[in-house]
Parts: sequence; structure tokens; C-alpha cells
Amino acid sequence: MKKVIITGAMAFIVFACGNNKKETDSSAISIDGSSTVYPVTEAMAEEFRNEDPNVNVTIGVSGTGGGFKKFGRGEVDIANASRPIKEEEIAIAKENNITYVGLEVAYDGLAVVVHPDNDWVTCFTVEELKKIWEPGAQGTIKTWNQVNPDWPNEEILLFGPGVASGTFDYFTEAIVGKSGSSRGDFTASEDDNVLVQGVSGSKYGLGFFGLAYFEENKDKLKLVGVDGGEGCILPSLETVKNSTYAPLSRPLYIYINSSSLKNPKVIDFVNFYLEQAPTLLEDVGYFPLSVEEYKAQKAKFDDFVKSNN
Repeated sequence: MKKVIITGAMAFIVFACGNNKKETDSSAISIDGSSTVYPVTEAMAEEFRNEDPNVNVTIGVSGTGGGFKKFGRGEVDIANASRPIKEEEIAIAKENNITYVGLEVAYDGLAVVVHPDNDWVTCFTVEELKKIWEPGAQGTIKTWNQVNPDWPNEEILLFGPGVASGTFDYFTEAIVGKSGSSRGDFTASEDDNVLVQGVSGSKYGLGFFGLAYFEENKDKLKLVGVDGGEGCILPSLETVKNSTYAPLSRPLYIYINSSSLKNPKVIDFVNFYLEQAPTLLEDVGYFPLSVEEYKAQKAKFDDFVKSNN
């Protein structure tokens, strides 16, 4: 299989022809949402198009929150999401008579990274990460030695996903204790490549994003372990799948609009996605569910299709 290369300035990607408006053409499938899930769906779309060259799959990358906004307005067939849909997003979908199903498609770990020349950090405790990222740290926790007196008296330069990102929501909930609760004085971007460039460009940089982006850029970043109370653990296939890399392991999702099932290409694509995920995921740096878990997601989707036809 072709390994997907994550490109810079990746605001919007189009396979074949199309745009980000919901298409009525039965050969078109429109998708938007998480930048973390994007490489997975991109890989699926590329292989699916090899199977069916007449299909147009468009994939936007506006973050999980941005994708759910479009999904709730009925503007896209499928939403990529790195967290479950929120109550307020469910309410918007209900207002627009959008019904849907959410499917788990992969596992991912959040990578905490520093510059390769950083020789003082090999592991963060959850308490240390919270001390750095909680709202009260803004204007207060400015240097490394304020976190640990053995670390340099140098400014911490922080990089993280934007507030529309499901990765931001997940990290803040897991580390700070409340989704969206964070200091605001850090460089934020929905484009993970911007975060990679920021951390790799500063010896005193610190950032977090999906593990797949670390794998694509591990020659210019240093991965740091996380101690969630059971000792220091680095994210890997094994530690993400068995959840010992805690609390920064998580499932990834796609959500499908019921009205989009009128397009048989959407049904074919989702079935293809669930069937091919075990083979394609590791090519793009993510981790598949178990065989039993994929069977359960497939049965969930089959029931959704039957109930909407």
C-alpha cells in the first residue's frame, strides 16, 4: 500500500473533482472535520477511488468542531472526529433534522513532543503537564524551572491544536480535567504541520498532537513519555491499544448523515472503510481496533442503513 505523506499547508484536499459543498451528484462523497482523522480517511479514499475511479471524494480539514458544524447543517456526508459529538452539536443536528450514526474506526495516542536538543525531559507526569497547560498558568508558569527546579531557567514556548480541534478538547479534558480548559498564551493551529515546525524550530519548545504526525516527523522531534500514575510510558502500538499509555490514548470516529445513505457510494465507502482499516491504518501511523470491535461497528452501520431505507 502507498504510504500517505502528510503535506504542509493542508487546509483542504480534493480527490478528483469537487468542492466542499454537499454534492447532489451520486458519484460525490463530501467529508470534513478532524486533522487527526484526516490521514486515515485520506488513505481510505485513495484506495476506494482505485476500486471505483468514478467516485469523487472531497475531504476538508476544519477540525472536529468545524466539521461537526458543517455536519449539523447537512453540508457534508461524513464528519471526521477525534472525540465524540458534543451535546450542543447534537442539538444543532436535531434543529436541522439531521440523524446520524457514529462509528469508531481507529485508536490514536496524543504525542507530547520537545526539541531533539532538549536533554532535561524524558517524561512528564500528568501533574506537570497540568501545571503547564491549566488556565492559571497563563502569565505565571513561563519557564521550565518553574515546573521542575532541575530544568533550565528558560522560557517554555508552547504549541498546541486550535480550540476547534478535537485533539485540544481531548488533551485538556485528560490533563487539565475539563474539556477546553487551557491557558491561552500558546501558538495554536489546526494544521499539525505548523505545530511540528514550531517545536522543531525551538530548543525550548513543547507541543502536543496526534501520534501519526510525530511518526511522520520523528527525525526532527523528541517524543516524551507520560506518567499517568503507573510509571513513565511512551506511546506505541502496544501501549495505545492496551490503554497503558494513559490518559492520552483515545478512539477516533467517523459520523455518517442518514440522508447521505440515499447515495449508494456513501454506503459502499463506509463499508470499504471498516473492511480495509486493519490493513491500511498502520501504513499511516494509526492503530486498528480488534477484529471483534470492527465486527461490532459493521453491525452498527448495517442496522443504521436498514433503519433508514
